[in-house]
Amino acid sequence: MKIVSYQRDLKDLSLDTFLLSIYSALYKAFGPQYWWPAETKFEIVVGAILTQNTNWKNVEKAIDNLKKSGIMSIEGILENKDRIPELIKSVGYYRIKTDRLINLMNKIKEYRSLENFLSLPLERLREELLSIKGVGKETADSIILYAGDYPIFVVDAYTRRLFSRLGIIKGDESYDEIQNLVMNNTSRDGYLYNEFHALIVEHCKRYCKKKPICADCPIKNLCEGVDNG
Repeated sequence: MKIVSYQRDLKDLSLDTFLLSIYSALYKAFGPQYWWPAETKFEIVVGAILTQNTNWKNVEKAIDNLKKSGIMSIEGILENKDRIPELIKSVGYYRIKTDRLINLMNKIKEYRSLENFLSLPLERLREELLSIKGVGKETADSIILYAGDYPIFVVDAYTRRLFSRLGIIKGDESYDEIQNLVMNNTSRDGYLYNEFHALIVEHCKRYCKKKPICADCPIKNLCEGVDNG
């Protein structure tokens, strides 16, 4: 499959080669990211809810508060519903996120432990996560990839921004379309998807911002030939 930019022809590369070129260049520039930044799988699961629409520093504050209060567990959260909003206030939308945390804990409890829950087959695990009110595809896939260690590619706003600027997508594609584009043109490898997602986030925070900083961009050569207007 040859890549064709929506602005103009990009480079004479197959899509799988182009995606790996992006990954390799980002990996060389930033090194391994070692995501998800957490001490336990349970922290990853909680963090995936708390990080919705906020930055990670705010999440760290909230998780630290939960730890210090001794309620960083399934039962701890379920038995201290009234205390959660104040403890996670730093993440914003804290009442809504409290409800989402409780919904997620109740679902995990159905399987008796987080280990049992994360041991579900990938498709079943994703189905169960998406059945929880307040858990969308990005949150579900983050849990599946980073806590469940399953090979699934997480799509976020940074992915959409970068791939649009590189001419791989128009930008209005669905979550599933972008995810399938990556997963159908790369090996199903958890480490690859883990690092690729994390590297895209790091790159977009440093260079490919809403107003891009192109002069020192480590993948600017891959952008050549794309008319970004």
